[in-house]
Amino acid sequence: MAKKQKPFNAPKEVRAIARERVGRVKPAQVITPKSERKSKYRKDPLAEENPDNT
Repeated sequence: MAKKQKPFNAPKEVRAIARERVGRVKPAQVITPKSERKSKYRKDPLAEENPDNT
């Protein structure tokens, strides 16, 4: 049984043709490497204060 063909999407096709002519569009925001990004969560200040708490 053959795969079901996707319906034609005109706007998608127009963008694809434009990409071929002009090239890829540069991103609006520069992507920084993960190592340089700020962490998502705040570090626990109590854990840093006393590392050898026995």
